[in-house]
Amino acid sequence: MSKLITTIQGDMWDNVAKRVWGTEKMMHILIAANPSYRHILVFPAGISLVIPDIDIEPISAPPPWRR
Repeated sequence: MSKLITTIQGDMWDNVAKRVWGTEKMMHILIAANPSYRHILVFPAGISLVIPDIDIEPISAPPPWRR
């Protein structure tokens, strides 16, 4: 079941995704769930965004070149 989140002044897609899911790499899912706002880069306060339920796999070990 999806939920709603209300933006604060200055929110952007990546920091909303980071706040909700812990990673900004999921912002494409957030944009797809809110197509009427995809033209907005920096949100004003008070916009309600749909936050879809997703399964986030835990981050495992760093890639080999970072070990």
